[in-house]
Amino acid sequence: MTVVIAGAGIAGLTLGLTLHQIGVPFRIFEAVPTIKPLGVGINIQPNAVRELFELGLEEALDRAGVRTKEYGFFTKTGQEIWTEPRGHLAGYKWPQFSMHRGKLQMELLAALRARVPEAVITDHRAIRFENRAGAAVLHLRGPDGDVTVEGDVVLAADGINSALRAQMYPNEGEPVWNGSVMWRAISRGQAFRTGASMILAGHDRIRFVAYPITTPDPETGQADINWIAEVKRDPGEGWRKADYNAAVDFRTFFPTFADWNFGWLDCPSLIKAADEIYEYPMIDRDPLPRWTDGRVTLMGDAAHPAYPVGSNGASQAIVDARIIGALFQKHGVGPQALQAFEDQVRPRMTQVVLANRGGGGPDAVMQMVEDRSGGRFDNIEDVIPHAELAAHAAKYKAMAGFAVEDLNERPPFIT
Repeated sequence: MTVVIAGAGIAGLTLGLTLHQIGVPFRIFEAVPTIKPLGVGINIQPNAVRELFELGLEEALDRAGVRTKEYGFFTKTGQEIWTEPRGHLAGYKWPQFSMHRGKLQMELLAALRARVPEAVITDHRAIRFENRAGAAVLHLRGPDGDVTVEGDVVLAADGINSALRAQMYPNEGEPVWNGSVMWRAISRGQAFRTGASMILAGHDRIRFVAYPITTPDPETGQADINWIAEVKRDPGEGWRKADYNAAVDFRTFFPTFADWNFGWLDCPSLIKAADEIYEYPMIDRDPLPRWTDGRVTLMGDAAHPAYPVGSNGASQAIVDARIIGALFQKHGVGPQALQAFEDQVRPRMTQVVLANRGGGGPDAVMQMVEDRSGGRFDNIEDVIPHAELAAHAAKYKAMAGFAVEDLNERPPFIT
């Protein structure tokens, strides 16, 4: 039994660690010649942290990031709408982490190479797949030409621009842009609120997100702060793919946030302090009617790319890998397990993608407050009752798979 994995991102590496744990042979093929710690900040929810802890990676996560203490929504003037504790403080048996995406990827890669030194083959880009009798074949483009690799199954963990997804859906086209442009960076700045808080301020058309990804310096109180400035434009303007992940000057968007100093968080200073700022369009893809084609299936962002409003993209990629491993244990390495994975995960992730896209994400309360009050009030209870805010937060957690009681009581995926 051999599993062939396309992509050594968070999804593919977690799957590799899981397969090693359960004793299933595998190989991972990555397109880039050298894997580097790219990206900016991400959050790993307790449902995914649990899985990484069960892979023996607790110390690795503490090296890579910060245990998140608080999550909150604020108006464009910094008034508090809703805050809640996170991780252990919220009653979970596992913490939540905020960290640099690249650091997490490198920790996963180091752990995998320590356990299976030859597991990851770089400089081999997946270009297409093929189903044969009793086997799946992955076609790759390597430095010396095209090669083929055969296995019992192929897992497409090659991201939002997956070549294997494009083969399944040749007419899908480019990702869907909702009109929002995000500018993302990491700046050295003063830690705010708990020192490990994630905050979102503004509303649907303009917002600022910030959270630390290192612990505050005990002498200066400063930490590495991941931040996102976002402005929504007319989707009819379109976006040029050449601009995706482009480095920009802060003056491109700074006037919009020039007066966003809340006292407890100085957004203009964070923007000015960044060494490099990258521009991203807010994109996802329409949910698919199926992920599986015989002995090949999609996972992670290849299967369900979503807007990053619920902080569950990387988390779900990790959970995908663990569910796949559990189903290999139950059904064996073959198409039955792949179809069982799709049947279990695809309906829920369809809901999550559409909720994040359509205002059903946890951040929807920001626009509710903007619509009802213009973002200014004396008492939030006069605008939106606490019970309504709590119900909205609980509904999203349940849909995304990290409701406190459900997670704490669920038995492990991998036995």
